[in-house]
Amino acid sequence: MGRPPTRQKELKDGWYVEVRNKGSKTGMKIRRETLPEMEQMVKDYQKTKEVIVLGESRGGKFVDKDGNVIKKKKK
Repeated sequence: MGRPPTRQKELKDGWYVEVRNKGSKTGMKIRRETLPEMEQMVKDYQKTKEVIVLGESRGGKFVDKDGNVIKKKKK
């Protein structure tokens, strides 16, 4: 057993969705290469799971539709 990583992993380019069980606080991130693939996945999972669309990732950061980096809000 080694030491756990201290840095977060870089996100691959693509569209990310968080899928979780209804009523759960945690879920898992799923990546798809294209927007139509992501939209189809959302339709499939919405029947039984809670789906949160995180958006598009480029260069390890989430971007909006214009290509501008979205900054995380501090809690």
